[in-house]
Amino acid sequence: MTAVAHRTTPAPATRPAPRPRRGAAPLLGLACAVLATVVWSGSFVTSRGLHDSVPPVQHAFWRWVIALLAVAPFGARQAWRQRHLVRRHARYVLLASLLGVAVYNTLVNQAGLTTPAATMGMIMAASPVLMAVCDRLGGVRLGARRTAGLLLACAGVTLLVGGGAGFPAGGLWMLAAACCFAGYSALLRRRPAELGGTAFLFATFLAGVVLLLPAQAVSLAVQGGFRPAPGTVLPLLYVGVASSALAFFAWNKAVALIGATRAGIAYHLQPVCVALLSWAVLGERTGGPQLLCLALILAGVMLGAGSRR
Repeated sequence: MTAVAHRTTPAPATRPAPRPRRGAAPLLGLACAVLATVVWSGSFVTSRGLHDSVPPVQHAFWRWVIALLAVAPFGARQAWRQRHLVRRHARYVLLASLLGVAVYNTLVNQAGLTTPAATMGMIMAASPVLMAVCDRLGGVRLGARRTAGLLLACAGVTLLVGGGAGFPAGGLWMLAAACCFAGYSALLRRRPAELGGTAFLFATFLAGVVLLLPAQAVSLAVQGGFRPAPGTVLPLLYVGVASSALAFFAWNKAVALIGATRAGIAYHLQPVCVALLSWAVLGERTGGPQLLCLALILAGVMLGAGSRR
């Protein structure tokens, strides 16, 4: 038998995977944070618009049911494949769901019973300060530029609230909501790297629906259900699909790319968006002094969200 010699052809040299450009990640992270902020602004208008037709707990419950259905085609399979990771990090997932899903949105809806949407956005804009505090306690250095932008934006928010917005009865609910959202954003920095983003979203949305079930049952027994109509179903579809599935995915991506503090500076755009939407949809008006304060907020966003060398 004749042996046939085979020459082994050397494998072509593999090129290293192209790295993203130096400024690509900060720009993408900032874009995701702005997208989430703009879309979230509509949820404050929705909370105020539905205050007399949908009870706060039922508003939150059906929002997350719709969000769970919206993200299921993308996250259910990944969550099932990573179910052992979800079980391993169950405490983390439950805490993130409690702060960012179940409690936060219920508090916002509760505040919407007595608080104008524009004022809700102004008070909520204080949450990036709490995010920065959480980051600093975790050992993250803020830097002079980010600190200056944060202080400038906070000055605009403070002047905006103190210059005529007042402090309504629902302000305490909004401050509590701001604390919950800041805690949720700080938790995102500690998300296990092996747990996929869509799996994490699906798991937190599912946990949020389960956590809201007892409150939903009490609300139905005490307050009764609401009547489905275009004026209630369409806003719930918006907050479920856009303000929950889309916006949370964009925000989680932003925090992963640029951190909670820098994403939180972009979050200061929210009172601007809420004021415009509340004027267009609900007829709430914003005066000239408030517009000057919003200019300070925009300046702080541009200063603090810039990329570091």
